[in-house]
Amino acid sequence: MKPRTRTKAPKKNTRTKSAKMRRSAPRTATQYFQKPERFKQLWDKVVGVITKMRGEKISLTKASQESGVSAQTVKRWAGSALQKRPGGKWAVKRSDSLLRVLMVPTPEGAREIGVAGSRQATLLGKYWNALHRYFETGDRSRLENFQGKYVTDANGIRFPLLTDRAELKRLGSAGVFSFESLYGRSS
Repeated sequence: MKPRTRTKAPKKNTRTKSAKMRRSAPRTATQYFQKPERFKQLWDKVVGVITKMRGEKISLTKASQESGVSAQTVKRWAGSALQKRPGGKWAVKRSDSLLRVLMVPTPEGAREIGVAGSRQATLLGKYWNALHRYFETGDRSRLENFQGKYVTDANGIRFPLLTDRAELKRLGSAGVFSFESLYGRSS
C-alpha cells in the first residue's frame, strides 16, 4: 500500500489582498473612514479637483494646481471621472461615481454619509443651498422643490430631505445647521 502524500492547500496571499485594498478608491463611507487620515485628505482634494473642473469649467492642470494635488494623482485616483479628448487634453465627464462624504440633515441631527456620485452630491448641495436661503430669508420657495425627495448613500440607504418647517425650526434651534461646508470633514 502506498503511503498517502498530503498536498498543501495553496496559501492565500492576504498581503496582496490587503495591499490592494489600501490602493483602491473607497466605495463606501466605511471604507473611507478606515483609510489613514493622510489618504482621506488626499481623496478629498482629488474629488475637489473633479468638482472644480466640472463647476468652473477649467482644465485638469489648473484645477489640480489650485487644489494642491498633482494632475497625475487625480488621474490615478479619479481616472474614471475623466476622459481624454482628441487633442490630448483631459476633460471631466458629465457625471461620475466617486465617493463623497457629505453632511445630510436628519431628524436626529446632521449626519455624515457617503454618496456615490456627482449627481447625488449635486442634489444634496442644491438642497443645502435651499436650506441656507430659507434660514437667511424665510423664503421656502426653493425648499419646496425638495418635498418628497431623498438622497441615497453608497450603501443604498435613502435619506429623505427634510422640508417640514416645524422640524427645520427645531433642528435650527438646536444648532444642527452649519453652512460653512456641506462636506463632513474639513479638508
